Amino acid sequence: MTPISTIKQHVSPARINITFSILCFFCPPVLGSTVSFVFNGGGLWSVFLLALKRRRFNIDRPMVAMTVAIYAYCAASVLASIVNNSIARDAPHLAGLITFLFFPVSYATWSITEKTTLTRIVVLASAAACFGALLLAIMQYYWLGMRAEGGAGNAIVFATVACLSVMMCLAGALAGIEKNKALLACATLAGAVAILYSGSRIIWLAMLVAGIAVLLINRRKLNNRNAIRLLLIAGATGIVIAVVGLPIISERAAFLFSDWDALATKGDHTTALGLRAALWQIGLRAFLDMPIFGHGIAASRDLIKDGFHNQFNMPSVGFSHFHNGFLTALVQAGLLGAIALAAIFVVAARNAAVVLRTSTDTIERFGATMIVVTVITYLIGGLTGILVGHDILDSTLMVFLVSGTYLASGRQQALPEPASTPQASQP
Repeated sequence: MTPISTIKQHVSPARINITFSILCFFCPPVLGSTVSFVFNGGGLWSVFLLALKRRRFNIDRPMVAMTVAIYAYCAASVLASIVNNSIARDAPHLAGLITFLFFPVSYATWSITEKTTLTRIVVLASAAACFGALLLAIMQYYWLGMRAEGGAGNAIVFATVACLSVMMCLAGALAGIEKNKALLACATLAGAVAILYSGSRIIWLAMLVAGIAVLLINRRKLNNRNAIRLLLIAGATGIVIAVVGLPIISERAAFLFSDWDALATKGDHTTALGLRAALWQIGLRAFLDMPIFGHGIAASRDLIKDGFHNQFNMPSVGFSHFHNGFLTALVQAGLLGAIALAAIFVVAARNAAVVLRTSTDTIERFGATMIVVTVITYLIGGLTGILVGHDILDSTLMVFLVSGTYLASGRQQALPEPASTPQASQP
């Protein structure tokens, strides 16, 4: 075997995809924005391979439906900028839409990976991410005295992507994807505790709802023996969470009740809850001013600053979004943008529901579970935070929708045959 053939073997498309997939599922909670560089870099590489005809678009019907919904949202955002004559101002923000545009090209490259291999990567890389997230959370909470932000630099973003990792471990254990269920149980617990350290109350709710969804999807796997084992694990997990998390939960709950009392009795908008209430009022008024096309993707910061100054006499307060994903979309891209954004999650949920209703294949159901968990986590998290428009959240959303759609309802495709070249004549 020649050195060149050895190198080709080690950098084959299959090996590159495996490394790429590991990074995509490990990075979000631990290495933060690295996932954006990895996913977008992979998207650019996929475009290059498609141009060279070394990859082919994989035209699966669920993928096409997702692509139409995603591209409709991107088009609505661009249209809002055109209507408001703000293309130049919005250009840096519109550039972030490239992550969404990579959906079909990333799907084309990812779908050459064998499904069983990709499924195990999702589960094991997510388990590693949960352990890494816990390590970072403990260091940040106890050594730095701060809410855990992991590698994301934002507690809510960290909790959101960690929640996805936790659910992959839980789904992998229940579906029997990985035989070492003790490892996955420990990873699930580690990720859940890391999310508690983040203090992100809305993701606590998302984790609970998503966990119930995973249990319901895999309920047929829970025979009497498995159910007893699950109850024992759940009981032990509950004890650990109660011991570690009770002080954190109590503290965050006390803040919430205090903020609610201040807002309800004194009209105090300086608390975390009060600021969100003010943002929602400002956003609703801004939406009513431009209900169809919105104000443009970069207008939020100025609208919020002016709103706090004019409506609440708080001139020094400023945010980049309205702490509600759909309200932010309504303000930036109007009804068209919000409907298109909602369509992404509706189409994803429908694709998953079809698979869960008709398929008994373990891998397909796992892929559908990935989609369900992603939809639940993003929609609940987006109620009081960011839905899209953050590089880590956008890249992670695409990672889970691309791989989940492929595993659930896609078909693996072979690499295109290389063009034959004439043999050189022998001397």
